[in-house]
Amino acid sequence: MKIFTSKDIHEIDGATCEAQQISSLELMERAASKVSSELISKFLLTQRFVVMAGPGNNGGDALAVSRMLYEHGYHNLEVYFFNVTGKISHDCEEERKKFITLDDINFTEVSKEFNPPSLGSSDVVIDGLFGSGLTQPLSGGFMAVSRLINESGAYVISIDVPSGLFGEWNNMLNRRDIIHANITYVFQIPRLSFFFEENANLIGDWQLLDIELDSAKIREMSTDYFLIERRNLRPLLRKRLPFTGKRDYGSALLFAGSTGMMGAAVMSARAILRSGAGLVTVHGAKGGLQILQTAVPEAMYEPDRNEHFITDMRIHHEHQVVAIGPGIGCNEQTIDALENYLRTCSIPLVLDADALNCIARRPTLLSLLPSKTVITPHIGEFDRLFGEHNSSEARLQKAIEMAERYNIIIVLKGHYTFTVRPTGRVYINPTGNPGMATAGSGDVLTGIIASFIAQGYKPEHAAMIGVFVHGSAGDMAAEKIGEFGMTASDITSYVGKAIDAVFDK
Repeated sequence: MKIFTSKDIHEIDGATCEAQQISSLELMERAASKVSSELISKFLLTQRFVVMAGPGNNGGDALAVSRMLYEHGYHNLEVYFFNVTGKISHDCEEERKKFITLDDINFTEVSKEFNPPSLGSSDVVIDGLFGSGLTQPLSGGFMAVSRLINESGAYVISIDVPSGLFGEWNNMLNRRDIIHANITYVFQIPRLSFFFEENANLIGDWQLLDIELDSAKIREMSTDYFLIERRNLRPLLRKRLPFTGKRDYGSALLFAGSTGMMGAAVMSARAILRSGAGLVTVHGAKGGLQILQTAVPEAMYEPDRNEHFITDMRIHHEHQVVAIGPGIGCNEQTIDALENYLRTCSIPLVLDADALNCIARRPTLLSLLPSKTVITPHIGEFDRLFGEHNSSEARLQKAIEMAERYNIIIVLKGHYTFTVRPTGRVYINPTGNPGMATAGSGDVLTGIIASFIAQGYKPEHAAMIGVFVHGSAGDMAAEKIGEFGMTASDITSYVGKAIDAVFDK
């Protein structure tokens, strides 16, 4: 699914009206009908609704929703329409005219002073002050209204976006001044700002409402942001053929494990095999031989000459991908071995965990990364590599810059994992759950991505498929085991089923 800017969505709205030969007011009515249907399905006729409508099209949506609720018998309804400048959008004015023709309505048009209603936890506030077209932070009276709502304890429903939140970048805003919604109804296309951690308590749960925007225009318009869907991956995945052998599915070399951290090597190696690679060789500390061979008998093991950590990253056989990092530690000899390898490597590379921490200790190594190297940092690893950031939004912006600078693929892990390509394109992963916040989960992801590269997938495709499959496997594990009881090994157990599910219609 394409994620568009607020400006792009406005253009799509216009194209929809032209293609379907409808007015923008009719499109507004369609959108309001979707919202009112959701509210009617959730609330009793006796529910008190307090509606805050602004002077633009977002206010028009709120007025139309209010009228439809009233027409369906919701008469415990108070509507406040803010017309403080006398500048009202055309469609909002048309909705206002329709609304004030209703009999016995509780309608207040605010032009100067606002006498706020008393709000409590049993009330529902419909927020239609400003939509994603807003270009300035809330200030003055509107900021005061936002704070009033936030402090009231009422259940808040925002239309399009919570008022005060921009559709894309919000790093400079004071989130105290933005309305905090319990649920946000957004029309057909989610906003980029919905995927940043710091906005989660502003947006609440968000729900897409299909208002039949013009599909031809959506296909035609370009964007750099995409929400990964199963249907996007289906054409990329190749089914296994009957007349094939293990070498048809590639060989992965995994540098992983040191004394006390062999579990990382075990989990990553298992994930490589569970994701379909034909062969995996693990190179780790000499003392980890028995652990790895016992835990993953399907894997081959190359013991390092050092008993406790890796000191040599030379390649002795043919492999289609090299993955480095899980549990290797940051000993100086290990960093030296990594640097020596980076100076000579020529095959696809996946770096995670301690490999990234090693690079953070010796930042010049970033310039040695081969083209299309995949790195998979969590927030802490990312900040150690590229500097401290105060938000996930700022982190994504930096990732876009760094992916282009070093010509690498950055898998920035989080609730919504961002896969950033050197071209500036960003793929947002919707799968996964909080149960995956457990030791070893990242090691499993490293193995999955490496496995797909070993099988011949392009690194950019392997990364996108890998994060989706990883999250899907986590969702399957949570369904069977529960989020609180999940371990990384449980995720690995469902990887095969998660891959098969991509092929399902």
